[in-house]
Amino acid sequence: MDEVSRARALVAEAHRIVVLTGAGISTESGIADFRGPQGVWTKDPAAEKLATLSHYMSSADARKTAWQKRLATTVWSAEPNAGHRALVRLEQAGKLHTLVTQNIDGLHQRAGNDRQRIIEIHGTLHEVVCMSCGDRGPMSETLERVRAGEEDPPCRKCNGILKSATISFGQSLVLEDLQRAEQAAIRCDLFMAIGTKLSVFPVAGLVPVAKRRGAKIIIVNAEPTDMDELADEIVRGSIGEMLPRIVEVE
Repeated sequence: MDEVSRARALVAEAHRIVVLTGAGISTESGIADFRGPQGVWTKDPAAEKLATLSHYMSSADARKTAWQKRLATTVWSAEPNAGHRALVRLEQAGKLHTLVTQNIDGLHQRAGNDRQRIIEIHGTLHEVVCMSCGDRGPMSETLERVRAGEEDPPCRKCNGILKSATISFGQSLVLEDLQRAEQAAIRCDLFMAIGTKLSVFPVAGLVPVAKRRGAKIIIVNAEPTDMDELADEIVRGSIGEMLPRIVEVE
């Protein structure tokens, strides 16, 4: 029996599955990861600085650059791939309890996963938030203002600085989201980490949390991860190819 068959058997036996997804599940949709060989920050180290909250808040030039990058991102044209659709089938089979994602692209929702099951632990690119009054709104509306000539559009309610509703460096995760993810990891009988190197904490810590509580661990990733030693099964290769085979459910 190969690793895919063994992973599929673990899925078949499970009743309460928690999935953690990272950038690797979206690269096949044309969205570059950040730290990989062709990653956004690997090829353009200055782009990483734009994701630092203090730099963004203190520099109008940084915000102007960030808005132009938001206009140009491939997220807007990306479509869910076979990996995303496999997780929809897992939910339809009644096995997927919670889907924690480090991605900000919204492709799990577009694929058809229930929004109530999804925890966007690093926020979403599809909304903007005012850093002064907390008002939120659709990203699409603010991007229209940028296209119309507003280089650094302010909040229309309080004139504060607008930012994508994503978690930047130097910004805390939403405590309620983190607590919900931890509780899901504690209560699951199978934890699947997909397309993530499991190097960013505290999210990577969900794997040992689940392991300590007796859950089986499946890791699906193109490259080795920082938590491979905790896995009951490791599947290497294209997520779009491997994940549909792993989650084949009757």
